[in-house]
Amino acid sequence: MNVEDMVMVSIDDHVIEPPDMYKNHLPAKYMDLAPKSIVDENGFAKWWFQGTALGSVGLNAVVGWPNEEWGLNPSTFAEMRPGAYDIHERVRDMNRNGILASMCFPSYAGFSARYFQQAEDKDLSLLMLKAYNDWHIDEWCTAYPGRMIPLAIIPVWDQPAMVEELRRVAAKGVRAVTMPELPHVQGLPSYHDLEYWGPFFQAASELQVVMCLHIGQGFGAITMAPDAPIDNMIILSNQVSSLAAQDLLWGGAFRTYPELKVAFSEGGIGWIPFYLDRCDRHYTNQRWLGHDFGGKLPSEIFREHSLACYVTDPTALKVRHDIGIDIIAWECDYPHSDAIWPNAPEWVQAEMAGADVPDDEMHKILWQNTCRFFGWDPFRHIAQEDATVGALRALSPDVDTTIRSKHEWRKLYHQRTTSA
Repeated sequence: MNVEDMVMVSIDDHVIEPPDMYKNHLPAKYMDLAPKSIVDENGFAKWWFQGTALGSVGLNAVVGWPNEEWGLNPSTFAEMRPGAYDIHERVRDMNRNGILASMCFPSYAGFSARYFQQAEDKDLSLLMLKAYNDWHIDEWCTAYPGRMIPLAIIPVWDQPAMVEELRRVAAKGVRAVTMPELPHVQGLPSYHDLEYWGPFFQAASELQVVMCLHIGQGFGAITMAPDAPIDNMIILSNQVSSLAAQDLLWGGAFRTYPELKVAFSEGGIGWIPFYLDRCDRHYTNQRWLGHDFGGKLPSEIFREHSLACYVTDPTALKVRHDIGIDIIAWECDYPHSDAIWPNAPEWVQAEMAGADVPDDEMHKILWQNTCRFFGWDPFRHIAQEDATVGALRALSPDVDTTIRSKHEWRKLYHQRTTSA
């Protein structure tokens, strides 16, 4: 397949929330209580809510930096490529990368709304969580129809409110929510507890809203050596996806809710063949444990419920049929350090060629599986001939892809804000 003819949908990117995100989505009386991005005495911008710092502004938003400067956080918006937090620049960067559509996970709020859960006033947290969703859905995602797949956060600490918010955002067209990989890590019942999670699973099944389990929330399940470098956490992070899969598959959620859909976001796909082989072997060999998958193998149940998402996984692509060619989806991860930008099409084409992936399977991995799983029509707003890498790149030929240090990004930021 020619690079220009590819259609690409990224099912995992990230938004760095702009500091004015709440201004259009809260009554005036609550504005002073909303989370605020504040620069401290050391020049680091952090989000503050109910007297507590919730997290850095730009967790690993280092796209456009030389990789020797990469770290966990840019300290302020001034150090970031504007596409990290500005929807207009984000779409231009997507055009340059040939990406038709993107699903953006939250940053400061956490992949599982953990920061709102940890705040003391839960009523206020719920109000802000809803305002967050309204900003994401009604502002970030609607600015460019057909370019963003909306994703909501859910008040996981409150069972009735979870279902209520799920139904509210689904009515606004949302077909994806980001949830904890391992809820027990943040003090909630595990996914084995169907009394707690059952109403949510049932509602998500009825509404066909996908649970997205993004790596990161479950890091607490990995007990590292006290002197281990951060490399250990980064490299082993996708192992948490297998722990999450185990809880859902063997804990009963998949068997009890046959329409439940789960995307394992940024978890990679290389772990899946071994994991499924092990599941089937265990099920058929250890019959004394009394598990019943209704005449199916665990691997079959997993594939019926799951979408497996990866950034780059050249070895796993060679065994893609052992994973299931219909459950694999690609992601870009912009603006994080794993992101493939601005030449994702060339990178993906080379990786696919190395695994002898034919054109029809490339289409499945790059957009068809994602769009089917999320019930999202990629060509509702943009005709297919205008959705290709070549057509999108032609829309923004002037995107500057120069690699700059964070200090150079600061200079450009101040030039823009001074002249505005």
